[in-house]
Amino acid sequence: MTLYIDPPTWPGHGRMWSHLVSDVSYEELHAFAESIGCPRKAFERDHYDVPEHRYAAAVAAGAREVGSKELVHRLTAAGLRRPKHRPA
Repeated sequence: MTLYIDPPTWPGHGRMWSHLVSDVSYEELHAFAESIGCPRKAFERDHYDVPEHRYAAAVAAGAREVGSKELVHRLTAAGLRRPKHRPA
Protein backbone atom coordinates (compact mmCIF):
# COMPACT_ATOMS: atom_id res chain seq x y z
CA MET A 1 0.00 0.00 0.00
CA THR A 2 1.47 3.30 -1.07
CA LEU A 3 -0.33 6.59 -0.91
CA TYR A 4 1.18 9.91 -1.81
CA ILE A 5 0.42 13.46 -0.71
CA ASP A 6 1.81 16.72 -2.01
CA PRO A 7 2.39 19.79 0.18
CA PRO A 8 -0.61 21.98 1.03
CA THR A 9 0.21 24.68 -1.53
CA TRP A 10 -3.05 24.82 -3.49
CA PRO A 11 -5.32 27.72 -2.43
CA GLY A 12 -9.09 27.46 -2.44
CA HIS A 13 -12.07 28.41 -0.32
CA GLY A 14 -9.94 30.39 2.13
CA ARG A 15 -7.47 27.61 2.92
CA MET A 16 -4.59 25.60 1.49
CA TRP A 17 -4.98 22.09 0.07
CA SER A 18 -2.96 18.98 -0.74
CA HIS A 19 -3.75 16.15 -3.12
CA LEU A 20 -3.82 12.54 -1.95
CA VAL A 21 -3.44 9.67 -4.44
CA SER A 22 -2.86 5.93 -4.54
CA ASP A 23 -0.63 4.09 -6.99
CA VAL A 24 -2.60 0.87 -6.46
CA SER A 25 -6.37 1.49 -6.65
CA TYR A 26 -9.20 3.89 -5.94
CA GLU A 27 -10.49 1.43 -3.33
CA GLU A 28 -7.23 1.78 -1.40
CA LEU A 29 -7.44 5.55 -1.76
CA HIS A 30 -11.04 5.71 -0.49
CA ALA A 31 -10.25 3.50 2.52
CA PHE A 32 -7.21 5.56 3.47
CA ALA A 33 -9.02 8.87 3.05
CA GLU A 34 -11.85 7.65 5.25
CA SER A 35 -9.36 6.54 7.91
CA ILE A 36 -7.98 10.10 8.20
CA GLY A 37 -11.40 11.74 8.20
CA CYS A 38 -11.68 12.95 4.62
CA PRO A 39 -15.27 12.83 3.37
CA ARG A 40 -16.03 11.09 0.07
CA LYS A 41 -17.17 14.42 -1.38
CA ALA A 42 -13.48 15.48 -1.29
CA PHE A 43 -12.74 12.90 -4.04
CA GLU A 44 -12.24 14.51 -7.44
CA ARG A 45 -11.79 12.16 -10.42
CA ASP A 46 -8.51 10.54 -9.28
CA HIS A 47 -7.48 12.19 -6.01
CA TYR A 48 -8.70 13.58 -2.73
CA ASP A 49 -8.42 17.25 -1.93
CA VAL A 50 -7.03 17.28 1.61
CA PRO A 51 -7.20 20.47 3.69
CA GLU A 52 -3.99 21.64 5.30
CA HIS A 53 -5.20 20.69 8.80
CA ARG A 54 -5.41 16.99 7.77
CA TYR A 55 -1.96 16.88 6.15
CA ALA A 56 -0.10 15.74 9.29
CA ALA A 57 -2.67 13.01 9.92
CA ALA A 58 -2.21 11.69 6.38
CA VAL A 59 1.57 11.57 6.78
CA ALA A 60 1.31 9.99 10.24
CA ALA A 61 -1.01 7.34 8.80
CA GLY A 62 1.56 6.44 6.15
CA ALA A 63 1.13 8.72 3.13
CA ARG A 64 4.47 9.51 1.52
CA GLU A 65 5.30 13.18 1.08
CA VAL A 66 6.19 13.99 -2.54
CA GLY A 67 6.19 17.05 -4.75
CA SER A 68 3.24 17.74 -7.03
CA LYS A 69 5.07 16.64 -10.20
CA GLU A 70 6.11 13.35 -8.58
CA LEU A 71 2.54 12.78 -7.40
CA VAL A 72 1.15 13.20 -10.93
CA HIS A 73 3.93 11.01 -12.35
CA ARG A 74 3.13 8.15 -9.95
CA LEU A 75 -0.61 8.47 -10.56
CA THR A 76 -0.09 8.40 -14.33
CA ALA A 77 2.39 5.49 -14.19
CA ALA A 78 -0.17 3.48 -12.21
CA GLY A 79 -2.79 4.07 -14.92
CA LEU A 80 -5.08 5.86 -12.46
CA ARG A 81 -4.86 9.41 -13.84
CA ARG A 82 -8.23 10.82 -14.94
CA PRO A 83 -7.74 14.26 -16.50
CA LYS A 84 -10.76 16.57 -16.72
CA HIS A 85 -11.22 15.94 -20.43
CA ARG A 86 -11.31 12.13 -20.02
CA PRO A 87 -14.45 10.42 -18.65
CA ALA A 88 -14.18 8.43 -15.41
